[in-house]
Amino acid sequence: MVRQRQSENPKSETRNPKSLVGVIMGSKSDWETMRATSEMLTRFGVAHECHVMSAHRTPALASEFAGTAESRGLEIIIAAAGGAAHLAGVIAAHTVLPVLGVPMKSDALNGLDSLLATVQMPAGIPVATLAIGKAGATNAALLAIAILANSRPALKEKLRAFRAEQEKKIRETTLD
Repeated sequence: MVRQRQSENPKSETRNPKSLVGVIMGSKSDWETMRATSEMLTRFGVAHECHVMSAHRTPALASEFAGTAESRGLEIIIAAAGGAAHLAGVIAAHTVLPVLGVPMKSDALNGLDSLLATVQMPAGIPVATLAIGKAGATNAALLAIAILANSRPALKEKLRAFRAEQEKKIRETTLD
């Protein structure tokens, strides 16, 4: 069974049948960064589920998750991994849903290895690759929201309001 985060209980073992976005990560340690994805999706009211699975340690689980995602109602998958960072690519190979890859910072090369592994996909199997770490995690949620907003006018309005709020904060910034 795939693990899902419900509220703050990452040990829950049920899937949310209303989820539009699946957020997966290669290890539990990635949750510190990927929490930003979940928080942003929650802020916009986008139903989502969060799981831990590995392209290398649980390949059958990753394949099953991706292969059943569309039939379970998911519309987008956000996949985060560090090091070899093959999770997003493996998921993309098993589904036609949009896959957004978030490279995690790593000890060896500070995430550059993860970025290169995520972004280097062969022609025909796309993965949209975001920035390394928390900025990428946040932007993956916002990109998923923008994709979903194309067919959901209320969500598009929330996104417009979010952008206007960002602009207002910058315009009101003063240097003392």
